[in-house]
Amino acid sequence: MSQKISGIWDRLRHLQIEIFPSLKNSNEPLLDKHLHLIRVLEIARIEEFIVVSSQGRGRPKSERLPIVRAFLAKGIFNLTTTRELMDRLEIDPMLRRICGWERRNQIPKEWTFSRAFSEIAKTDLLDRIHRALVALYEGGRPPAGGHVSRDSTAIEAREKPVKKVAAEPKPKRKRGRPRKGETRPPAEPTRLEKQREMSLEQMLNDLPTECDRGTKKNSQGYKVSWNGYKLHMDVGDGQIPISCILTSASLHDSQAALPLASMTHEQVTNCYDLMDAAYDAEIIKKFSEDLGHVPIIDSNPRCSEKIPFDPAKKVRYRQRSSVERVFGRLKDEYGGRMIRVRGAVKVMAHLLFGIIPLTVDQLSRFVE
Repeated sequence: MSQKISGIWDRLRHLQIEIFPSLKNSNEPLLDKHLHLIRVLEIARIEEFIVVSSQGRGRPKSERLPIVRAFLAKGIFNLTTTRELMDRLEIDPMLRRICGWERRNQIPKEWTFSRAFSEIAKTDLLDRIHRALVALYEGGRPPAGGHVSRDSTAIEAREKPVKKVAAEPKPKRKRGRPRKGETRPPAEPTRLEKQREMSLEQMLNDLPTECDRGTKKNSQGYKVSWNGYKLHMDVGDGQIPISCILTSASLHDSQAALPLASMTHEQVTNCYDLMDAAYDAEIIKKFSEDLGHVPIIDSNPRCSEKIPFDPAKKVRYRQRSSVERVFGRLKDEYGGRMIRVRGAVKVMAHLLFGIIPLTVDQLSRFVE
Protein backbone atom coordinates (compact mmCIF):
# COMPACT_ATOMS: atom_id res chain seq x y z
CA MET A 1 0.00 0.00 0.00
CA SER A 2 1.44 3.39 -1.02
CA GLN A 3 2.13 6.16 1.47
CA LYS A 4 -0.67 8.37 0.10
CA ILE A 5 -3.35 5.72 0.14
CA SER A 6 -2.20 4.69 3.61
CA GLY A 7 -2.70 8.31 4.71
CA ILE A 8 -6.32 8.29 3.48
CA TRP A 9 -6.94 4.99 5.23
CA ASP A 10 -5.52 6.37 8.49
CA ARG A 11 -7.77 9.43 8.28
CA LEU A 12 -10.87 7.32 7.64
CA ARG A 13 -9.91 4.93 10.43
CA HIS A 14 -9.45 7.87 12.81
CA LEU A 15 -12.95 9.06 11.90
CA GLN A 16 -14.60 5.66 12.34
CA ILE A 17 -12.89 4.73 15.61
CA GLU A 18 -12.52 8.02 17.50
CA ILE A 19 -14.52 10.93 16.10
CA PHE A 20 -17.81 9.40 14.93
CA PRO A 21 -18.49 7.39 18.14
CA SER A 22 -17.86 10.42 20.35
CA LEU A 23 -20.23 12.55 18.27
CA LYS A 24 -22.95 9.89 18.27
CA ASN A 25 -22.86 9.82 22.07
CA SER A 26 -23.69 13.53 22.27
CA ASN A 27 -27.20 14.75 23.02
CA GLU A 28 -27.51 16.54 19.67
CA PRO A 29 -28.83 14.72 16.58
CA LEU A 30 -26.14 13.55 14.17
CA LEU A 31 -27.23 13.15 10.54
CA ASP A 32 -25.50 11.41 7.66
CA LYS A 33 -24.89 14.85 6.16
CA HIS A 34 -22.98 15.84 9.29
CA LEU A 35 -20.81 12.74 9.00
CA HIS A 36 -20.22 13.50 5.33
CA LEU A 37 -19.07 17.04 6.14
CA ILE A 38 -16.75 15.78 8.87
CA ARG A 39 -15.29 13.24 6.44
CA VAL A 40 -14.67 15.99 3.89
CA LEU A 41 -12.95 18.22 6.43
CA GLU A 42 -10.79 15.39 7.74
CA ILE A 43 -9.62 14.17 4.32
CA ALA A 44 -9.36 17.51 2.50
CA ARG A 45 -7.60 19.30 5.43
CA ILE A 46 -8.67 22.69 4.10
CA GLU A 47 -6.98 24.48 7.03
CA GLU A 48 -3.62 23.65 5.44
CA PHE A 49 -4.50 25.72 2.35
CA ILE A 50 -5.87 28.87 3.98
CA VAL A 51 -3.22 31.51 4.66
CA VAL A 52 -4.07 33.91 7.49
CA SER A 53 -2.95 37.36 6.32
CA SER A 54 -1.86 40.06 8.75
CA GLN A 55 -4.63 42.51 9.59
CA GLY A 56 -4.11 46.12 8.51
CA ARG A 57 -6.28 49.10 9.23
CA GLY A 58 -10.02 48.92 9.59
CA ARG A 59 -12.42 46.43 11.05
CA PRO A 60 -10.94 42.90 11.36
CA LYS A 61 -12.19 40.34 8.85
CA SER A 62 -14.20 37.34 9.92
CA GLU A 63 -12.18 34.13 9.95
CA ARG A 64 -12.32 32.48 6.55
CA LEU A 65 -11.89 28.86 7.68
CA PRO A 66 -15.38 28.53 9.28
CA ILE A 67 -16.91 30.27 6.26
CA VAL A 68 -15.24 27.85 3.82
CA ARG A 69 -16.53 24.95 5.95
CA ALA A 70 -20.01 26.48 5.82
CA PHE A 71 -19.94 26.75 2.00
CA LEU A 72 -18.88 23.09 1.79
CA ALA A 73 -21.86 22.30 4.04
CA LYS A 74 -24.07 24.28 1.68
CA GLY A 75 -23.06 21.95 -1.15
CA ILE A 76 -23.44 18.81 0.94
CA PHE A 77 -26.88 19.80 2.28
CA ASN A 78 -27.87 20.88 -1.26
CA LEU A 79 -29.04 24.30 -0.09
CA THR A 80 -30.14 26.85 -2.66
CA THR A 81 -29.08 30.21 -1.18
CA THR A 82 -26.76 31.60 1.46
CA ARG A 83 -29.85 32.69 3.41
CA GLU A 84 -30.92 29.03 3.63
CA LEU A 85 -27.43 28.15 4.85
CA MET A 86 -27.62 30.75 7.59
CA ASP A 87 -31.07 29.56 8.67
CA ARG A 88 -29.73 26.00 8.86
CA LEU A 89 -26.80 27.14 10.98
CA GLU A 90 -29.24 28.93 13.32
CA ILE A 91 -31.31 25.79 14.06
CA ASP A 92 -28.60 23.10 13.75
CA PRO A 93 -26.12 23.32 16.65
CA MET A 94 -24.18 20.27 15.42
CA LEU A 95 -23.59 21.82 11.99
CA ARG A 96 -22.72 25.15 13.59
CA ARG A 97 -20.13 23.51 15.83
CA ILE A 98 -18.60 21.51 12.96
CA CYS A 99 -18.14 24.73 10.99
CA GLY A 100 -16.48 26.41 13.98
CA TRP A 101 -19.13 28.56 15.69
CA GLU A 102 -20.32 27.71 19.20
CA ARG A 103 -23.08 30.32 19.52
CA ARG A 104 -25.65 31.73 17.12
CA ASN A 105 -24.40 35.30 17.51
CA GLN A 106 -21.03 34.18 16.12
CA ILE A 107 -22.51 33.38 12.69
CA PRO A 108 -21.47 36.15 10.25
CA LYS A 109 -24.02 38.31 8.48
CA GLU A 110 -25.17 37.55 4.96
CA TRP A 111 -23.05 40.29 3.39
CA THR A 112 -19.97 38.85 5.11
CA PHE A 113 -20.66 35.46 3.51
CA SER A 114 -21.12 37.19 0.14
CA ARG A 115 -17.88 39.16 0.45
CA ALA A 116 -15.94 36.09 1.55
CA PHE A 117 -17.33 34.05 -1.36
CA SER A 118 -16.19 36.70 -3.84
CA GLU A 119 -12.70 36.72 -2.35
CA ILE A 120 -12.44 32.92 -2.38
CA ALA A 121 -13.69 32.73 -5.99
CA LYS A 122 -10.91 35.06 -7.18
CA THR A 123 -8.18 32.86 -5.67
CA ASP A 124 -7.03 29.35 -6.54
CA LEU A 125 -7.89 28.00 -3.06
CA LEU A 126 -10.57 25.56 -4.23
CA ASP A 127 -8.45 24.41 -7.18
CA ARG A 128 -5.53 23.62 -4.86
CA ILE A 129 -7.77 21.67 -2.49
CA HIS A 130 -9.20 19.63 -5.35
CA ARG A 131 -5.76 18.96 -6.87
CA ALA A 132 -4.56 17.70 -3.49
CA LEU A 133 -7.49 15.26 -3.37
CA VAL A 134 -6.67 14.05 -6.89
CA ALA A 135 -3.07 13.50 -5.76
CA LEU A 136 -4.39 11.24 -2.99
CA TYR A 137 -6.41 9.35 -5.59
CA GLU A 138 -3.40 8.94 -7.87
CA GLY A 139 -1.37 7.58 -4.96
CA GLY A 140 -3.74 4.61 -4.62
CA ARG A 141 -3.93 3.58 -8.27
CA PRO A 142 -1.69 1.35 -10.36
CA PRO A 143 1.26 3.24 -11.92
CA ALA A 144 -0.06 2.90 -15.47
CA GLY A 145 -3.67 1.92 -15.97
CA GLY A 146 -7.24 3.03 -15.83
CA HIS A 147 -9.63 5.09 -17.88
CA VAL A 148 -10.41 8.79 -18.13
CA SER A 149 -13.91 9.65 -19.34
CA ARG A 150 -14.41 13.10 -20.89
CA ASP A 151 -17.67 14.96 -21.48
CA SER A 152 -19.53 18.20 -20.76
CA THR A 153 -22.84 19.19 -19.20
CA ALA A 154 -25.13 22.22 -19.30
CA ILE A 155 -24.96 24.66 -16.38
CA GLU A 156 -28.00 26.91 -16.28
CA ALA A 157 -27.48 30.38 -14.80
CA ARG A 158 -29.76 33.24 -13.84
CA GLU A 159 -28.17 35.91 -16.00
CA LYS A 160 -28.71 37.33 -19.44
CA PRO A 161 -26.57 36.01 -22.28
CA VAL A 162 -23.93 38.43 -23.52
CA LYS A 163 -24.85 40.02 -26.82
CA LYS A 164 -22.40 38.88 -29.44
CA VAL A 165 -20.90 41.47 -31.74
CA ALA A 166 -21.55 40.62 -35.36
CA ALA A 167 -18.34 39.53 -37.01
CA GLU A 168 -17.20 41.12 -40.23
CA PRO A 169 -18.27 39.06 -43.21
CA LYS A 170 -15.43 37.05 -44.65
CA PRO A 171 -14.70 37.38 -48.35
CA LYS A 172 -16.10 34.48 -50.29
CA ARG A 173 -13.55 32.03 -51.56
CA LYS A 174 -13.69 31.21 -55.24
CA ARG A 175 -14.77 27.72 -56.09
CA GLY A 176 -12.53 25.33 -57.95
CA ARG A 177 -8.80 25.30 -58.52
CA PRO A 178 -6.89 28.60 -58.65
CA ARG A 179 -5.88 29.91 -62.04
CA LYS A 180 -2.28 29.77 -63.18
CA GLY A 181 -0.33 32.39 -61.27
CA GLU A 182 -3.24 33.16 -58.91
CA THR A 183 -2.46 33.14 -55.16
CA ARG A 184 -5.18 32.77 -52.59
CA PRO A 185 -4.85 33.60 -48.88
CA PRO A 186 -4.52 30.50 -46.67
CA ALA A 187 -7.57 29.42 -44.70
CA GLU A 188 -7.68 30.67 -41.11
CA PRO A 189 -6.65 27.89 -38.69
CA THR A 190 -9.31 26.48 -36.39
CA ARG A 191 -9.10 26.66 -32.61
CA LEU A 192 -8.03 23.02 -32.44
CA GLU A 193 -5.21 23.68 -34.90
CA LYS A 194 -4.07 26.71 -32.88
CA GLN A 195 -4.18 24.75 -29.62
CA ARG A 196 -1.56 22.30 -30.87
CA GLU A 197 1.02 25.10 -30.64
CA MET A 198 -0.22 26.62 -27.37
CA SER A 199 0.71 26.05 -23.75
CA LEU A 200 -1.95 24.99 -21.25
CA GLU A 201 -2.28 28.53 -19.91
CA GLN A 202 -2.70 29.93 -23.42
CA MET A 203 -5.35 27.32 -24.26
CA LEU A 204 -7.35 28.14 -21.13
CA ASN A 205 -7.12 31.90 -21.76
CA ASP A 206 -8.33 31.38 -25.34
CA LEU A 207 -11.58 29.66 -24.27
CA PRO A 208 -14.65 31.95 -23.97
CA THR A 209 -16.18 32.16 -20.50
CA GLU A 210 -18.99 34.72 -20.81
CA CYS A 211 -22.60 33.65 -20.30
CA ASP A 212 -24.40 32.85 -23.54
CA ARG A 213 -26.89 30.40 -25.01
CA GLY A 214 -26.03 26.77 -25.65
CA THR A 215 -27.75 23.95 -27.51
CA LYS A 216 -27.01 20.24 -27.51
CA LYS A 217 -28.78 16.92 -27.94
CA ASN A 218 -29.84 15.04 -24.83
CA SER A 219 -29.66 11.29 -24.31
CA GLN A 220 -32.99 10.85 -26.15
CA GLY A 221 -31.72 12.70 -29.21
CA TYR A 222 -33.79 15.87 -28.68
CA LYS A 223 -32.21 19.33 -28.83
CA VAL A 224 -32.26 21.31 -25.57
CA SER A 225 -31.19 24.92 -25.08
CA TRP A 226 -30.19 26.88 -21.99
CA ASN A 227 -28.68 30.19 -20.87
CA GLY A 228 -25.47 29.92 -18.89
CA TYR A 229 -22.31 27.88 -19.14
CA LYS A 230 -20.91 24.46 -19.93
CA LEU A 231 -18.87 22.37 -17.49
CA HIS A 232 -16.23 20.15 -19.12
CA MET A 233 -14.84 17.36 -16.94
CA ASP A 234 -12.44 14.42 -16.92
CA VAL A 235 -13.45 11.57 -14.60
CA GLY A 236 -11.21 8.67 -13.59
CA ASP A 237 -11.98 5.13 -12.49
CA GLY A 238 -14.10 5.09 -9.36
CA GLN A 239 -16.02 8.18 -10.60
CA ILE A 240 -13.34 10.54 -9.28
CA PRO A 241 -13.49 14.05 -10.81
CA ILE A 242 -9.96 14.90 -11.97
CA SER A 243 -10.06 18.05 -14.12
CA CYS A 244 -12.83 20.54 -14.86
CA ILE A 245 -13.17 23.66 -17.01
CA LEU A 246 -16.09 26.10 -17.18
CA THR A 247 -16.73 27.78 -20.54
CA SER A 248 -19.48 29.56 -22.41
CA ALA A 249 -22.51 27.40 -23.16
CA SER A 250 -22.06 27.75 -26.92
CA LEU A 251 -18.54 26.31 -27.01
CA HIS A 252 -18.34 22.96 -28.76
CA ASP A 253 -17.20 20.06 -26.58
CA SER A 254 -14.17 19.34 -28.76
CA GLN A 255 -12.69 22.81 -28.14
CA ALA A 256 -11.98 21.95 -24.49
CA ALA A 257 -10.55 18.48 -25.15
CA LEU A 258 -6.87 19.45 -25.48
CA PRO A 259 -6.67 21.67 -22.36
CA LEU A 260 -8.59 19.06 -20.35
CA ALA A 261 -6.22 16.32 -21.52
CA SER A 262 -3.20 18.46 -20.61
CA MET A 263 -4.56 19.20 -17.11
CA THR A 264 -5.35 15.54 -16.47
CA HIS A 265 -1.96 14.37 -17.79
CA GLU A 266 -0.23 16.60 -15.22
CA GLN A 267 -2.16 15.02 -12.35
CA VAL A 268 -2.77 11.33 -13.05
CA THR A 269 -1.47 8.43 -15.12
CA ASN A 270 -3.95 6.64 -17.35
CA CYS A 271 -3.96 4.50 -20.47
CA TYR A 272 -7.35 5.14 -22.11
CA ASP A 273 -9.19 8.34 -23.04
CA LEU A 274 -12.92 7.71 -23.50
CA MET A 275 -14.95 10.28 -25.46
CA ASP A 276 -18.23 10.40 -27.36
CA ALA A 277 -18.72 11.32 -31.03
CA ALA A 278 -18.43 15.08 -30.35
CA TYR A 279 -14.66 14.59 -29.90
CA ASP A 280 -14.15 12.62 -33.12
CA ALA A 281 -11.31 14.67 -34.65
CA GLU A 282 -7.87 13.63 -35.85
CA ILE A 283 -6.17 16.39 -33.84
CA ILE A 284 -7.71 15.11 -30.59
CA LYS A 285 -6.77 11.51 -31.38
CA LYS A 286 -3.18 12.49 -32.23
CA PHE A 287 -2.87 14.61 -29.08
CA SER A 288 -4.06 11.71 -26.93
CA GLU A 289 -1.60 9.33 -28.60
CA ASP A 290 1.26 11.80 -28.10
CA LEU A 291 0.50 11.70 -24.36
CA GLY A 292 0.92 7.91 -24.45
CA HIS A 293 -2.81 7.16 -24.21
CA VAL A 294 -5.16 5.06 -26.30
CA PRO A 295 -8.04 7.23 -27.56
CA ILE A 296 -11.37 5.39 -27.66
CA ILE A 297 -13.74 7.83 -29.38
CA ASP A 298 -17.19 7.03 -30.69
CA SER A 299 -17.35 7.46 -34.44
CA ASN A 300 -19.13 10.51 -35.83
CA PRO A 301 -20.63 9.36 -39.15
CA ARG A 302 -20.84 12.87 -40.69
CA CYS A 303 -21.10 12.09 -44.42
CA SER A 304 -20.06 8.44 -44.23
CA GLU A 305 -21.14 5.33 -42.35
CA LYS A 306 -20.57 4.93 -38.63
CA ILE A 307 -17.47 2.86 -37.82
CA PRO A 308 -18.19 0.35 -35.02
CA PHE A 309 -15.74 -0.41 -32.19
CA ASP A 310 -13.79 -3.63 -32.15
CA PRO A 311 -14.90 -5.98 -29.30
CA ALA A 312 -12.14 -4.96 -26.87
CA LYS A 313 -12.71 -1.20 -27.26
CA LYS A 314 -16.47 -1.71 -27.10
CA VAL A 315 -16.11 -3.23 -23.62
CA ARG A 316 -13.81 -0.44 -22.41
CA TYR A 317 -16.07 2.27 -23.83
CA ARG A 318 -18.78 1.23 -21.38
CA GLN A 319 -16.75 2.96 -18.66
CA ARG A 320 -17.52 6.34 -20.26
CA SER A 321 -20.89 6.47 -18.49
CA SER A 322 -19.01 7.23 -15.25
CA VAL A 323 -18.74 10.90 -16.23
CA GLU A 324 -22.52 11.04 -16.76
CA ARG A 325 -23.09 9.64 -13.26
CA VAL A 326 -20.75 12.25 -11.78
CA PHE A 327 -22.66 15.04 -13.53
CA GLY A 328 -25.91 13.57 -12.22
CA ARG A 329 -24.69 13.47 -8.63
CA LEU A 330 -23.24 16.98 -8.86
CA LYS A 331 -26.57 18.39 -10.00
CA ASP A 332 -28.92 16.29 -7.87
CA GLU A 333 -26.96 16.09 -4.60
CA TYR A 334 -24.37 18.90 -4.50
CA GLY A 335 -26.06 22.06 -5.75
CA GLY A 336 -25.16 21.87 -9.43
CA ARG A 337 -28.70 22.91 -10.44
CA MET A 338 -28.91 25.81 -8.01
CA ILE A 339 -26.73 28.54 -9.51
CA ARG A 340 -27.62 31.87 -7.89
CA VAL A 341 -24.35 33.71 -8.55
CA ARG A 342 -23.26 35.53 -11.70
CA GLY A 343 -20.06 35.41 -13.68
CA ALA A 344 -17.91 32.46 -14.68
CA VAL A 345 -15.51 32.90 -11.73
CA LYS A 346 -18.25 32.72 -9.10
CA VAL A 347 -20.16 29.96 -10.90
CA MET A 348 -17.01 27.82 -11.00
CA ALA A 349 -16.43 28.44 -7.27
CA HIS A 350 -20.01 27.39 -6.53
CA LEU A 351 -19.52 24.19 -8.52
CA LEU A 352 -16.19 23.43 -6.83
CA PHE A 353 -17.86 23.66 -3.40
CA GLY A 354 -19.92 20.69 -4.65
CA ILE A 355 -17.15 18.92 -6.59
CA ILE A 356 -14.83 18.78 -3.55
CA PRO A 357 -17.25 16.87 -1.25
CA LEU A 358 -18.29 14.71 -4.22
CA THR A 359 -14.62 13.84 -4.81
CA VAL A 360 -14.12 12.98 -1.13
CA ASP A 361 -17.21 10.78 -1.13
CA GLN A 362 -16.07 8.84 -4.21
CA LEU A 363 -12.51 8.70 -2.90
CA SER A 364 -13.74 7.15 0.35
CA ARG A 365 -15.63 4.48 -1.59
CA PHE A 366 -12.61 3.88 -3.81
CA VAL A 367 -10.33 3.31 -0.79
CA GLU A 368 -12.79 1.10 1.07
